[in-house]
Amino acid sequence: MIALIHHALNSGITFLDTSDVYGPHTNEILLGKALKGGFRDTVELATKFGNIFVDGKREVRGDPAYVRAACEASLKRLGVDCIDLYYQHRIDTRVPIEVTMGELKKLVEEGKVKYIGVSEASASTIRRAHAVHPITAVQLEWSLWSRDVEEEIVPTCRELGIGIVAYSPLGRGFLSSGPSLVENLLDQDSRRLHPRFQPENLEHNKHLYERVKEMATRKGCTPSQLALAWVHHQGKDVCPIPGTSKIENLNQNIGALSVKLTPEEMAEIEVIASKDAVRGDRYPSTVPTYKNSETPPLSSWKPE
Repeated sequence: MIALIHHALNSGITFLDTSDVYGPHTNEILLGKALKGGFRDTVELATKFGNIFVDGKREVRGDPAYVRAACEASLKRLGVDCIDLYYQHRIDTRVPIEVTMGELKKLVEEGKVKYIGVSEASASTIRRAHAVHPITAVQLEWSLWSRDVEEEIVPTCRELGIGIVAYSPLGRGFLSSGPSLVENLLDQDSRRLHPRFQPENLEHNKHLYERVKEMATRKGCTPSQLALAWVHHQGKDVCPIPGTSKIENLNQNIGALSVKLTPEEMAEIEVIASKDAVRGDRYPSTVPTYKNSETPPLSSWKPE
């Protein structure tokens, strides 16, 4: 893992995204070790809070005490004095977004956080958060496999001047490997529970991969490079964050920067990745997303 991070840094990558829930905690610890020795000053470092598991069950927290405790813990694990971009990983629908943002604003004022972001937040939640303190980035799932955010969330971000960080730009690996990906998933891999990877949907969804692969072959690139290039072509305010555990895949992802798409090719991709190209929800119904991220009004909050 550390060797992979160093290879990324030496390859010119300057934005690293993690979360306290990855591991949990171990990813932040490894990243902290990798950034020692002068690497810290070469990157923008992002991490997240609010997504925790208690007795194997997901819990989302955004109350002020937890926000502060989570930030302090991440700073310690990462071995840094300040987090460049600190996201609320999921929205706590029990706490008014203004309350969570208020504590994040204090962390900015104290120099522990430079910029604030939110992930999987609805357009209205983004607006409410932005009114308390400027939101620098919204992290959302955006790819040829997931385009629902284009309807309302992306326009809201652009109206407010908020950057967009696209996670899972390779469709959780589907746009790299196609249906065969499922055959190699470990038993504990969460993707086994995702509706889009279920047999009844996979048979339909494989056609998207096949058409992307066919176009990539004509372009002289890989399907994943074509998919990443499409995200890059969405605008200078969009930053995709493909994840990988292999150096060869990292190099391939970097190569996507050299794939240029003409207006005609972008139009062709629009047809390939139409609204009906993918069948099945992004997540199981138990996973919170922007579709259920509304929070109570600020007037309802009664501090303990």
